[in-house]
Amino acid sequence: MAISVEELIGPHLWRGRTGCSTQPVLATGFDALDEKLGGGWPWGAMVEVFVQRYGSGELSLLMPALASLSGREHMEKGWIVWVSPPLVPYAPALVRHGVDVERILIARPGTGSRRDEEEALWATEQALRSGASAAVLAWLASASDTALRRLQLAAEEQRCGLVLFRPERALKQRSPAALRLKLSPEEAEIRIDVLKRRGGRPHSLRLDVAAACR
Repeated sequence: MAISVEELIGPHLWRGRTGCSTQPVLATGFDALDEKLGGGWPWGAMVEVFVQRYGSGELSLLMPALASLSGREHMEKGWIVWVSPPLVPYAPALVRHGVDVERILIARPGTGSRRDEEEALWATEQALRSGASAAVLAWLASASDTALRRLQLAAEEQRCGLVLFRPERALKQRSPAALRLKLSPEEAEIRIDVLKRRGGRPHSLRLDVAAACR
């Protein structure tokens, strides 16, 4: 039986300033961040997360949402696809955080050449357009404006979650993303700069992500 995205994600909808449109969201698992984002991660839209280096807490930030998403037994679209992760995901850690690893599909199309980056973009778009993905996480070193628009459109059409992890140098690029975040480790916390959010203003906050995920 087909289910709607509202049934999949829940009743919490972010509304634009006019009150005439709705944007489904998936709760982040962090109350302070949900408040800044208008309810949670925008769904059926592109999210960009910028880091100085991978392993700066970007996955910890997503763990509660991934656990919530993967635990939905009657979810019609089941795969959570990881495209070109820089490190092999550690299954016991995912399980410890409540993520169903049987719903994880990893695509590693290349090792860093320009051709490999093109293949990573292709794999990301195919995962979105397949109709079989609940969410797509992709680590993209570079992407053209056209490629980003295609990914955003695919996420909207399939009403699929899309998170792109990108290096800080990509911040200079214009983007159709609904949400852009910059992460910066600060001692035991992570500073999150909300650089762009539809219907909202830039904000900054600090989270002890590791403690929250324990």
